[in-house]
Amino acid sequence: MTQIIAHRGASKIAPENTMPAFKLAYQLGAEGIETDIHLTKDQIPILMHDERVERTTNGIGHVVDFTFQQLKELDAGSWFSSLFSRTSIVSLKEFLTWAQCKPLYLNIELKNNKIDYKHLESIVFEMIMNFRLQERTTLSTFNPDSIKRMNMYNDQINIALLTSRRKRNLCTYAKQIGAHALHIKYRLLHQNLVRQCQEKKMPLRVFTINKTTHMMRCYQLRCDGIFTDLPEKGIRYRELFAHQNNTIKSEENDDNYFR
Repeated sequence: MTQIIAHRGASKIAPENTMPAFKLAYQLGAEGIETDIHLTKDQIPILMHDERVERTTNGIGHVVDFTFQQLKELDAGSWFSSLFSRTSIVSLKEFLTWAQCKPLYLNIELKNNKIDYKHLESIVFEMIMNFRLQERTTLSTFNPDSIKRMNMYNDQINIALLTSRRKRNLCTYAKQIGAHALHIKYRLLHQNLVRQCQEKKMPLRVFTINKTTHMMRCYQLRCDGIFTDLPEKGIRYRELFAHQNNTIKSEENDDNYFR
């Protein structure tokens, strides 16, 4: 069954990468949560997609130029809706504390493809180990060098290559650099890639899936997971797909019976 992973939380109905978005995703039935990590000036991993803060807060500048305490003073919710005013930026520690007692798969994307933060991999890995969440966590990145650096953790936590670029033998390449899973942009999805990943026992997850037709195709191809801003919709259409599949199988069985 294709896993429904809330992309930055339930980010169509709450400000992305905030506790309201994560809590809503969990309440709506998401089986996993995807979030993004940057490092602050004082080496605290915080949850934000962009390298700069202005799109999703009332601040200006790069995350790396702020201390964590300075970032906590920013409003990370009003840009989305006045209902979420004074929502604060979340640290990885705060997020893991909340997630620890919940049956959620966690996908933590290291945002080190533009700013290659020193020691980001080891800081995040050690925190996940301290919370004993490594068995249900994947660390993902667009940065192949980051994956190579994480090879020392290879047997202890799942690592995924993120990509939106076409490449020959993509599944083989991901495996060669040390990834356990492949996370691709939807336009790269095709049956041959699914088959190759299945043969190599490499989980294939697809981002960012919000359209109904894209969801149904991912279910049909039996992708291991989809990242969606709309987890409730993803669950609803997965149930519809399963119902349609069962109906078709039932009709085929009836046909065989009466032959």
